[in-house]
Amino acid sequence: MEVSTTMTQVQPTSIEGIYEVCIGTQDALSQIQYWQQFGYRIGQMGELSATAANQLYSVNSALHSIRLYHQDADHGLIRLMVWENPTNEGLQMSSMKGKGNRWATALTADLLTILNHAQEATAAGLPVNYTHLHWEIIYNKERKSRPFLETAVGVREMMLLQPLTRQVLFQRFGYSLPNYGQINESAFFKTSQITHMGMVIQDDSKETLCFYEDILGLLRTRDDVETTYESSDAARQMFDLQPGERFLVTAFDDPRSSKSDLQAVRSGRLYILRFPEAMQLADCFEKAKPGCLGMSLYTYRVKELEEYFNRVKVSAARSVTEITGNEFGETSFSFVAPDGYFWTLIGFKGVWGVG
Repeated sequence: MEVSTTMTQVQPTSIEGIYEVCIGTQDALSQIQYWQQFGYRIGQMGELSATAANQLYSVNSALHSIRLYHQDADHGLIRLMVWENPTNEGLQMSSMKGKGNRWATALTADLLTILNHAQEATAAGLPVNYTHLHWEIIYNKERKSRPFLETAVGVREMMLLQPLTRQVLFQRFGYSLPNYGQINESAFFKTSQITHMGMVIQDDSKETLCFYEDILGLLRTRDDVETTYESSDAARQMFDLQPGERFLVTAFDDPRSSKSDLQAVRSGRLYILRFPEAMQLADCFEKAKPGCLGMSLYTYRVKELEEYFNRVKVSAARSVTEITGNEFGETSFSFVAPDGYFWTLIGFKGVWGVG
């Protein structure tokens, strides 16, 4: 039985922006060193036996995890999941145009330095795939500015794929958003916490999108924003768009965000890219869930975890686990959303931060 989409909404303070991007690895040290350059630091550590990991993540492997913090951010954190017996190598550097694809985006004040390092890595023969810096107008695209006479308002962005990391990085020009990414100025790459995360689906009916709004209680702030091969050089390269191809973007935000006040929007956003069902897309779900190496899980922190459990249990979600302790001793449960993505919710009894 499915929950009616007319049911009472979750209170706005019950969920925040996406809490963690989880990365499967067998070499925690190299990942810690990498993410330190983006401003992250070691936080909590914890372990689960193979039996306990199987109960929460459906992975029959012992697990050691390390949570990485970024300044005082209450979202956009990283969890390194060190599996004793990983299930597979993960997404690696496969195309971003695939169902099951996950990636993480962050704000930086020094995009050119990151590009320099990507080029140096390529020259050294390291496995890396990247795009050059693309100019994109994100807000008020209809506005006509006068080059050299008025401020250029937009972002430069690039994609950076490595075997365990799938990143999009952007730098702002001509505008600021106070609650959408806080740059760590002392970090080598002068980068914020992860500001938004992405997924790819195919669902012409949009029915699976209702889960995030009606069951999880997220704020739908953008809907059916079209991107085509012809309209975006960045999307053309990042998502391997071919002439005539397109996708539609829907964004789900922390309920503390805003649909109408640009200065009030918050990071922690979930971007869902919907490709038409008529297109042939690779199915990557088996390489982007817990147990896999690389980016393989997103988590939310929620208040009233049992209420969420009851809502998810009677929704269209599948493989809902029981509530149990995770590797950090936090009450948690997992499920597969109607679109096929694996999620974990974590119980939280404190006060949301300001990050």
